[in-house]
Amino acid sequence: MFPDMAPAPSRPGYAVFAAMLAAAGLPIYIHAPKVYVDEFGVGLTALAGVLFALRLFDVVQDPVLGWLAQRLRGARALAVAGGVAVLAASMFGLFAVTPPIAPIWWFALMMTGLFSAFSFLTICMYAQGVAAAPRLGAQGYLRLAAWRETGALLGVCAAAVAPTVLDATGNPYGNFALGFAGLCTLTLWLMRREWGASLVPADSGFRIVLADPVARRLLLVALMNAAPVAVSSTLFLFYVESVLLAPGMEGPLLLLFFLAAAVSAPFWSRAATRFGPRAMLLAAMALAIAAFSLVLLLGPGDTVAFALVCLVSGAALGADFALLPALFARRMEQIAPEAAAGFGLWAFVSKLTLAFAAVVLLPALDAAGFQSGGENPQGALDLLTYLYALVPCVLKLGAMAVLATTPLPQGARNPI
Repeated sequence: MFPDMAPAPSRPGYAVFAAMLAAAGLPIYIHAPKVYVDEFGVGLTALAGVLFALRLFDVVQDPVLGWLAQRLRGARALAVAGGVAVLAASMFGLFAVTPPIAPIWWFALMMTGLFSAFSFLTICMYAQGVAAAPRLGAQGYLRLAAWRETGALLGVCAAAVAPTVLDATGNPYGNFALGFAGLCTLTLWLMRREWGASLVPADSGFRIVLADPVARRLLLVALMNAAPVAVSSTLFLFYVESVLLAPGMEGPLLLLFFLAAAVSAPFWSRAATRFGPRAMLLAAMALAIAAFSLVLLLGPGDTVAFALVCLVSGAALGADFALLPALFARRMEQIAPEAAAGFGLWAFVSKLTLAFAAVVLLPALDAAGFQSGGENPQGALDLLTYLYALVPCVLKLGAMAVLATTPLPQGARNPI
């Protein structure tokens, strides 16, 4: 069937698919380490080692998954269904099953399944979007991207706060995993007709993307700009519980943070059409630095002030969600619109920053004598505060320096 004769792609389907993947991404780094520390007594350093080893595995795995996604033809729908099943099963095993083996090895096994499926499905979703977008007419890719990124933001919001909302059930993380399985089922149904078009020719891959200097710089900006979010996400629950002494407030504060990102994203987009994406991204980075600087002044009981930090830093995050992926997608359209591997690289960058945060920060806290949920020496609490607040500021400054010297794609005046 020719593209102009095919039915229009399901924009709600892409939104729900993106929400499913987003729920299995950043929120897992918020919840999983604390669950395995609190409930199963796994050490912070051991968890960090596993997360870092998984990212090293991704260096080999992600190119293979990109290659596989490019070559699937009639079996693509079946492969996607299998990937979704692995994603749901891994989430269930991570949160709803008492480890039948040593908890650290069970954690490693479930996280391997979770993020392998995450990588494969992310590549398929973005690449299939390139194939499907022309059926939406002029600006079709950008229209589809708007639905997809909105879905991703809502998925992050829901997954970040779901365990807190479900706390009254007595099994919040197990019920979260069950709810995620239901979301996976809904996703498969909504996207059941979306996997027929050819994704990409067999000769595209990482080489095309990495050979382009603009694409490389955009990936570097994404890496440095995402690292502060990874740092704050990894330490968020520990900071609220042990420094603010506000257990039970994690859910509302996370919801405030991610809702601020979701609400602010359209405003950043409109501002970028007038002032340019570089100016808006730099402004958002400066806003995030200002917000995290305030954390250095906070202590026990300063929950309201920290809520303001969450509001402002979340609003700054909205620019990252709205502008950076659209800039990279525009460059992919210019140099290699068929390169599914480019979108795999984008996903890998996000995972790499989360691994960096885990392997550096968690062992440092462990060495300082930090104990989740227990009495902690003042030195450990001070270190937690500095890691949570000061490290993101330094990383954001580095991202600003890289962005200021990065040539943006032509036509990026109106990036999304």
